[in-house]
Amino acid sequence: MKILGIDPGLACSGFGIIEIVDNSLELVDYGTIKTNQKDPLNVRLNTIFKDLRYIIKKSKPVVMSVEQIFYGKNVKSALLLGHARGVPLLLSAKFKLTLYEFSARRIKQSLTGNGNASKEQVQFMVQKLLSMEELPNPMDASDALAAAICYNQSFRI
Repeated sequence: MKILGIDPGLACSGFGIIEIVDNSLELVDYGTIKTNQKDPLNVRLNTIFKDLRYIIKKSKPVVMSVEQIFYGKNVKSALLLGHARGVPLLLSAKFKLTLYEFSARRIKQSLTGNGNASKEQVQFMVQKLLSMEELPNPMDASDALAAAICYNQSFRI
C-alpha cells in the first residue's frame, strides 16, 4: 500500500511517498512543489494542483495523509495556507484517495513519542524509520514523509 504525505504550503509544499511492504516501510519518493511568489494566487494554486496531480498519477497512492493547519496569529498567512491546503484535499477526492488529516503535534508524537519534538528530531526519526543514508531535506519534504509515516503508525494492524 502506498501512502502520500503532504505538508501543505503556498510557497513550498512538501510531499513524501512511502510504501508498506510486508509490514515494513519503504521510501518511494519525496520532494517539494515550489511556486513563484510573484505569480497571482490562482496561478500558484494551479502550479500546486498540476504538480501534485502528476505525482498522484505517477505513484498511485491509496491514502493521502495531510498535516492540518496550526492556529497562528497572522490571519492572512493562515488564509493563504488554507487555500494551498485545499488543493491536496480536492485531489484526494478526485482520485478517490482515503484522506486523513493529522495535527503537527500528533505527527510528532507518533514518530518521536513527544508531541513537542523539534523539526530536527522528526527529521532524524524519518531518516531512521525509512533507513535513509542521509537526512531527508528540505524540511517540508521531511514533514510530508512524517505525515505519511504517522498514518502507518496510527492504523497499522
